Amino acid sequence: MDAGPDPTPSAESPGRNRFDERVVPHRRRSPLRLRDWRMRTKLATVLVIPSVAFLVLAGVQTAGLVGRTTALNDFARQVGIGQQITTAVDRLQQERDRTAGELAALRRAGSAADRDAALVALRPLHAATDTAFGALREAAGPLADSDAAWQVAYAEAVEAYDQVVYIRSAVPPAVLSSDTILGNYHRAVEALLGLLAEPSPGPDRPELTDAVLRYVQLARVKELSSRIRGQLYAAARAGRYGLEDQVNLTDLRAQQLAALGAFRVAATTAQIQAYDRTSRTGAFVDATRLEEKSISTGGTALPAVLPANQWWTASEQRQELLRQLEDRVLDDAVVRAEQVSGDQLRTTLLVLGGIVVVLALAVLLAVLVGRSIANSMQRLRDQALRIAQVELPHALKRLRTVDGGVPAIDVPPAVVRSLDEIGELAEAFVAVHRSAVSVAVEQAETRRTVNAMFVNLARRSQVLVERQLELLDDLEREEADPDQLENLFKLDHLAARMRRNDESLLVLAGTESTRRWNRPVRLGAVLLAASAEIEQYQRVRHESVADLYVVGHAVGELVHLVAELLENATAFSRPDTLVRVTARAEGGGAVVEIADAGLGMSPTALAQANAVLAEPPVADVAAVERMGHFVVSHLAARHGVGVRLTAQGQGLVARLTLPATLLAPAPELDGSPPTGSSGSRALAPVAPAGLMPRPVGPPAAPVGPPSRPAAWPGPGAAGPAELPVAGRRPVSSPPNQLPARAAQVRPPAPPADGGWWSRQGPAPSSPATLGGNTPAPPLVPVTGGTNDRGLPVRVPMAQLTSVTEPARPPSARVREDPDPEAVGGMLSRLYSGVRRAEAEETTELILPPGARSEGGRQ
Repeated sequence: MDAGPDPTPSAESPGRNRFDERVVPHRRRSPLRLRDWRMRTKLATVLVIPSVAFLVLAGVQTAGLVGRTTALNDFARQVGIGQQITTAVDRLQQERDRTAGELAALRRAGSAADRDAALVALRPLHAATDTAFGALREAAGPLADSDAAWQVAYAEAVEAYDQVVYIRSAVPPAVLSSDTILGNYHRAVEALLGLLAEPSPGPDRPELTDAVLRYVQLARVKELSSRIRGQLYAAARAGRYGLEDQVNLTDLRAQQLAALGAFRVAATTAQIQAYDRTSRTGAFVDATRLEEKSISTGGTALPAVLPANQWWTASEQRQELLRQLEDRVLDDAVVRAEQVSGDQLRTTLLVLGGIVVVLALAVLLAVLVGRSIANSMQRLRDQALRIAQVELPHALKRLRTVDGGVPAIDVPPAVVRSLDEIGELAEAFVAVHRSAVSVAVEQAETRRTVNAMFVNLARRSQVLVERQLELLDDLEREEADPDQLENLFKLDHLAARMRRNDESLLVLAGTESTRRWNRPVRLGAVLLAASAEIEQYQRVRHESVADLYVVGHAVGELVHLVAELLENATAFSRPDTLVRVTARAEGGGAVVEIADAGLGMSPTALAQANAVLAEPPVADVAAVERMGHFVVSHLAARHGVGVRLTAQGQGLVARLTLPATLLAPAPELDGSPPTGSSGSRALAPVAPAGLMPRPVGPPAAPVGPPSRPAAWPGPGAAGPAELPVAGRRPVSSPPNQLPARAAQVRPPAPPADGGWWSRQGPAPSSPATLGGNTPAPPLVPVTGGTNDRGLPVRVPMAQLTSVTEPARPPSARVREDPDPEAVGGMLSRLYSGVRRAEAEETTELILPPGARSEGGRQ
C-alpha cells in the first residue's frame, strides 16, 4: 500500500490518555546526590536524624532507669525472701541446740533407751527444719535470674543444709565428735546468714544498705544468743562443763556484745527502743539471770551448772522474743525496699512515658508537616500532569474539532490554595496553563482561517473541475473518432483525479464531501467507481464481490476512501502486477480486502501506518506528505470503518471492515436512478463476474454519446455481461453497450419493461429488440390543447404509444380544452424535469440493436 523509508517517530502518541506519559528526569537519579532525593526522602531525613539522636539519648536514660528499677526490684525480692531465710535459720538453730544437748546426754549414758529418746526428741525438730527449708526453696524459685552473687550464696546455703541432713544419722550412735556434728550446723547457719546479708541496692541507696545491715546484725545477735543457749544446754545435759566451754562461752558473749553494739549503731531509734522494751520483758530477764549464773566470777570456783529443762524453757522464750523483734526489723526493711522499688518503677515509667509522648508528638507534628508538604507537592504534580496529559490535550482537541466559533476554555484554579511557596508555585502553573490555552485559542483561530481558505479554494477548484467534466461530456458525445475519444477519456480521468484531490483538501480542512446519494448503491458499483478514480485502473481486478448495498449518504466518501487505498496499491507495486479487490459479508457488516504484490513495508513502518489509520492524526506537514493515509484515517473514523494493513507474501493487504450501519437493503426497482447532490455522478452496479477486462485491442466505435455507462442487462439476457472499467476504454463491448468514463459507472435500476427513452434502452421483449415492426401511430393525433394563438399543442412522444405507454402514469389524462392553470403547471413540471435531468446528467440515450442515430451512424 505504502512503502519507503520509515517515518520519524512522533514525539507524542496520536491519542493520549491519562497517565500515558510519566515524568522522566533529564538524567538518571543518583541516591548519592542530595538534590536528586525526592521530597519525602528529604523530609524524612530532616526528621529522622534529630529523632534518632533523641531516641539514642532517651534510650540511654531509659536503660539506666530500667537498670536501676530492675536492681531495686531484685533487691526488694531478695529482702522479701528474708522472711523464709530467718524462719529456716530459727528452725535450724533449735535443731542444733537440741542436738548439742542430746549428744551430751548420749555421751554421758549411751544406752539404747537414751538413743531412742534422743530420736524421739529430735524428729519434730527435723521435720520443722525441713518444712522451713522447703518454703525457702519455693520462695527462691522466682529469683533464679537474680544476680550471680546471690545465686552463689544460695547455692552454698543449700549445699550446707544438705550436709546437715546427711549428718543427722550420726547423732544417735554418737560415733562422731560433737564438734564435727555441730560444725555442720554452724556452717549451714552461717551460709543462711550470708544469704540474708547478700541483697545490695547499690551505692546510691545507703538507706537501704543500712536497713539490710540492721536486720543482719540483729540476726547475728540472735545467732550468738542461740549458740550460748546450745553451749549451756549441752553442759546442763552433761552435768558439767568441758575444758573449753568457759572459753567458748566468754568468746560468744563478747561477740554478742559486739553484734549488739553494731545493731544499735545501724538501727533506728524506734528499733532500739523496741529492743530495749524486749530486753526488759520477764522471760528475757529470767533467761539473762540464769545465764549470768553460768558466768565465772574469777578464782578457782567453777560456774554453776544450770538445770537443763529450766534453762531450755527460759532461753527458748528469749529466742522467741528476739525472733519477733527480728521479724519486725526485717518487715521494716522489706517495706522500705518495696517502697523504693515502687518509686523507682513509677519514676521509670513516668520518664519512659514522657519520652514516648514527646517522641510521638514530635513524630506526629513532623508527619503532619511533612504530609502537608508532600500532599501539596503531590496535588501540584497531579494537576500539572492532568493539565499536560488531559486538560490541555482535551482543550486542543475541542479547538481542533469545533465547527462554529472558538469556544471559551475555562482554566480551573490551583488545587493548592495555601499562601506558602507551594501555593505560589501552583498559581504559576495555572498562569502557564492560561498562557498555553490562550496560545491554543489563537492557533485554533488561525487554523480555522486556514481551513476556511482551503475549503474556499477546494470549492472553487471543484466548480472548475465539474465544469471541465461537463465540457468533456459534451465533447465525448459529439466525438466519433476512437483515438480522439480515448484522449478525451484520459482527460476525463485526470479531471476525476483532480476532483479527488479537491475532496482530499476538504478532508484536510475537516469538511465533509459534497457528493451524496439519496438511495442505496450496490457495493460493487462503489468499488468500480473507486477504481475509475485512479490512474492505473487497468491493473485492478474485482473478484467475488458480494451483492450488498451501501447507504447513499456514505457512498461518495467510501468511494474516496477505497480510491486512496487503490492508488497506494498501484503506485507502490510493479506495473506488471495486479491489484485484487474482494468483498464479502461478515458478521452483519462487510469486509473489503485490497491485495497487491508490491514492495511492502517494514514492521516499524507498518505498525506506524496502522496507528495512523486507527487514530486520525492532526493535520500538519507530516499528514500532507502522507495524504493518502491521512484521508483514509479521517474518512474511516467518520463512518466507523475499520482499516488495517497486514503483510502478505511480497505485498500488503488492506482490510476494510464496514459496519452494519453502512449497509442497506436492496432498493426497490422503481425505474428512477439514485440521485446525488450537486456536482456528483451516479454509480453503476458491479457486473456479476466482478473481473476487469484487459485492454488488448482498440475499442469499438461508440454508437451513442460515449460518456455514459454500459447498459444494464434486461430480464431476458442470456447471462451477465462484463461491464467495462470506469474511465477506461473497453476491449470490446456488445452492440447495445457504450464505454463508460470515470465516476459514471451507474445505470439505475431499469423499469419493468424498459423503453426507448429509458437509461438502459428497450426491454428485450420490446418490438425493437425482437425485430418486430413498430405499431402504427394512432389515427387521431394526441394534442395537449391549444396555445394562445389557437394552435394545437404537441405532446412529445405521444405517437410512440407502444413503446412509451408503460412508462406513462396510468392516471394521466390529456385535456382537450385550453386551461391556463393546467398549461402553467405543465410548463413548470417540464422545467423541473429539465433541471433534474441536468443535475442527474441523464442526457445519454441507449439505442436498441439495429437502430440508427440521427446522423445515420449505427
